Amino acid sequence: MSESEIQQILNSEAKAIMNLPVTKDFTEAIDLIYRQVHTKGGKLVTSGMGKAGQIAMNIATTFSSTGTPAVFLHPSEAQHGDLGVLQKNDVMLLISNSGKTREIVELTSLAKRLNPNIEFIVITGNKESELAKAATACLYTGNPKEVCALGLTPTTSTTMMTVIGDILVVGTMKKIGYTSEEYAKRHHGGYLGEKSREQAAK
Repeated sequence: MSESEIQQILNSEAKAIMNLPVTKDFTEAIDLIYRQVHTKGGKLVTSGMGKAGQIAMNIATTFSSTGTPAVFLHPSEAQHGDLGVLQKNDVMLLISNSGKTREIVELTSLAKRLNPNIEFIVITGNKESELAKAATACLYTGNPKEVCALGLTPTTSTTMMTVIGDILVVGTMKKIGYTSEEYAKRHHGGYLGEKSREQAAK
């Protein structure tokens, strides 16, 4: 691959990020997480299939490490008992680029049957989908073209999902006033643990 081809990929992904639609749904999603988790004592439950599921898992661990309890629920395993992880006051973050992923759409129905009041934050590239319409806050990726040579492999779309997750994490950290001292309590080992303790000591 030539340097110009590499630069083209970088430019395409950077352009997609800069063109991410910024709407009031971001604030609504952060407010919803704050209300359900930090006011009512619930937790954030993320879910997605395939590559989207890997992004959802990463978002959950990042939230947990920054003061917002979160877990990843595999949508297929949810249909075989793991749905029981859902509790009163939880909120769900569901990710599907198409908004049509069967397991995720089914998960909304199963979750509602268990907890009729549960609310959904949805990250999707299809704001007209059934999944998007089930959301309290729908975070639209802008549905950018994949940089994959075939236009099929989740590449740009997963970049957008990750960026949206970062916005939610950082926004929630600011809303709860998360400190280096609190960060250090959750990061004992490694470089980040040492750095956070140093910052907390200042």
